[in-house]
Amino acid sequence: MLRSCAPRLRTLGALRGLTGGARPAVGDAGPALRLFSSEKFIDKDRSLPNPSWSKEIRLLFDQFMKKCEDGSWKRVPSYRYISPQDSKPTKEEGQMSRARIFSRSYDDGLGFEFVMFHNDVEKRTVCFFQGGPHLQGPSGLLHGGALATMIDVTGGVTAIMTGEFVMTANLNINFKRPIPLGSVIVINSQIDKVEGRKFFVSCDVQSVDEKTLYSNATGLFISLDPEKK
Repeated sequence: MLRSCAPRLRTLGALRGLTGGARPAVGDAGPALRLFSSEKFIDKDRSLPNPSWSKEIRLLFDQFMKKCEDGSWKRVPSYRYISPQDSKPTKEEGQMSRARIFSRSYDDGLGFEFVMFHNDVEKRTVCFFQGGPHLQGPSGLLHGGALATMIDVTGGVTAIMTGEFVMTANLNINFKRPIPLGSVIVINSQIDKVEGRKFFVSCDVQSVDEKTLYSNATGLFISLDPEKK
């Protein structure tokens, strides 16, 4: 099973490597681009603004891009595909070439629209998320599973940027208030402690004005044994 995860783990390693060097330009994700893209074409960086973004999330993006100028924060690039290179063929020919990362599987504006920024010193990740119409649960509200996905993704990125390759071992979420579909929320994630290969992460989900707490969560992420990955 772990062998089947190897392509994804190599991709996460490339993501982790972004913290060690110079920050790429807004439109250029650097060498990680190839690992997040299909071999047949180059995928665009989905963490950059597109026409579906509201003025609210665009303003937050611009504010944090300014924080990136002194190197204290880094924008985390995000792509739809993981390169199938070095992976074994599946039962159905070409299946891997059609596979998409779940949180990037929708067209612009329909599903998960988000951008993350990471602070190495604080071991903290901030995610600005806007849920599209295909993520509806109860009428006019964001599906809880969609929020759980974003909490998992944000917590996982926090652990990856802090440590090495990780996978989710446990996720405990308290849903406190419903989130209006299409609204912008802020997901804050940070490392609470590290014990060997265990990364303990906490997370809260708030409104942009920080007056409403929608959810909080804790997670345990495990760094895989390099000799067994």
